[in-house]
Amino acid sequence: MEHSRDLTLLPKAHLHLHFTGSMRPSTLLELADKYGVRLPDALTAGEPPKLRATDERGWFRFQRLYDAARSCLREPDDIRRLVREAAEEDVRDGSGWLEIQVDPTSYAPLLGGMIPAVEIILDAVDSASRETGLGMRVLIAANRMKHPLDARTLARLAVRYADRGIVGFGLSNDERRGMARDFDRAFAIAREGGLIAAPHGGELTGPASVRDCLDDLHASRIGHGVRAAEDPRLLKRLADRQITCEVCPASNVALGVYERPEDVPLRTLFDAGVPMALGADDPLLFGSRLAAQYEIARRHHGFTDAELAELARQSVRGSAAPADVQEKLLGGIDHWLSA
Repeated sequence: MEHSRDLTLLPKAHLHLHFTGSMRPSTLLELADKYGVRLPDALTAGEPPKLRATDERGWFRFQRLYDAARSCLREPDDIRRLVREAAEEDVRDGSGWLEIQVDPTSYAPLLGGMIPAVEIILDAVDSASRETGLGMRVLIAANRMKHPLDARTLARLAVRYADRGIVGFGLSNDERRGMARDFDRAFAIAREGGLIAAPHGGELTGPASVRDCLDDLHASRIGHGVRAAEDPRLLKRLADRQITCEVCPASNVALGVYERPEDVPLRTLFDAGVPMALGADDPLLFGSRLAAQYEIARRHHGFTDAELAELARQSVRGSAAPADVQEKLLGGIDHWLSA
């Protein structure tokens, strides 16, 4: 029987982590108490809430919980604390590179406007990176529930701060609402500014959503993308172009995309040659962080340590990490496997 190495010691990159969703539950409770916010019972029960977002009512409930948590982030110190703790958690799970995703419009009203919000977030990321040794960058995400003109504004802002640590541009929220092509100009602005195009797709809707991200937004990464497993031709396209899918197994089960961890098509994607970067998505709501996603691949899909090492390599190659950081992480992965 193969020796099972410690997955928290496996160097890896984390490419799918949402800002508020990265918060520690204990931090949320402390901030809620500080500001006198009455949280929904689902956020105070001491265990992950029961979620299912396969219909609009379920998605609304998920979004309501997320918004309640976000309402507790009111001051620059709260932002700095969240980012530092997210970095600490990632380091504990073996991450050497984190790209944290945020829609700054959600925080701007309490932080003095859009530009101050972005600068506070970027300063917090820079400080946390220096304090923890974790390479960190930011991906700005537009909300597909809002007008595409808002997304263009965000894309221009993201490009403006590309030299301060913004490396990508995304599109999040319920992919059943809004057409990907409506956001094509925003993504063109981001790509022309040198940012990675990484929209969500293929989570709550099927393979067509992934194709739209490729055809209309020219995505170089896909947030989630698991439903591509239902279309062999699409799998081949992703594999041929080496489009990394940011797969979040625990999230997929928590939101009802798949019933059980073993139903998430990790093996189908892996065997088809589609690069994956396992991610935790929203640990605050789903109850597990980065290393636990690798544990799902091991326990429920039979991934060997050599295959888990390859998953980690794929996460590094799909990242925006500089060449020297990638080289260091890839060397660390080889060392983990040889130990």
